[in-house]
Amino acid sequence: MIPIDTLLGGYRTGYFPMAVHGGIKWFSPGLRGVIPLDTFRVSRRLARLIRQGRFETSVNRSFREVITACATRPDPSGNWIDQEILDSYCALHEAGHAHSVEVWEEGRLAGGLYGVSLSGAFFGESMFHVVRDASKVALHVLVVRLRERGYQLLDVQWATPHLEQFGAVEIDRLEYLVKLGESMQVRCTFADLPESVGADLQGAT
Repeated sequence: MIPIDTLLGGYRTGYFPMAVHGGIKWFSPGLRGVIPLDTFRVSRRLARLIRQGRFETSVNRSFREVITACATRPDPSGNWIDQEILDSYCALHEAGHAHSVEVWEEGRLAGGLYGVSLSGAFFGESMFHVVRDASKVALHVLVVRLRERGYQLLDVQWATPHLEQFGAVEIDRLEYLVKLGESMQVRCTFADLPESVGADLQGAT
């Protein structure tokens, strides 16, 4: 496994690991994807869906199940999560630094996401869904929590077209490192114990 101190040290300095061609490689893109927490947005259709209360949500209830689902999803982008990454982040979860948001429909895991919390930054790693829009609900729940708890930075690695609909933008590495350094001066707590959090619309636009 990747040692916990190595993982945290990488995040503190702007790097994240991925499994590539049978080995672990570290990345620090020249253009980094972030979602500014004050400009995050959801569509009217998604807002209506959340209001309907169709989904239940939780935090840290099924971390291993979430990361396993991310690793095995049909999307080829999930292939960067190999067994070493999976075991390393489960250990990071046990140490209190990696967290999951789960979305449930009728007692079944419908989607979710996971990432790493460090000081005032949250580093989004991957998301999945088996029910339409479930991962979008998870992202909304994540952003509401980060806003409520005073986080300064939501790193999404790359601003994909999918994430751009929520307000994701690309910033250059130097600007990112400045924002990262500022967020490391803030002390935030993402979660202590597994909890149900609901899926309200606080902060959605």
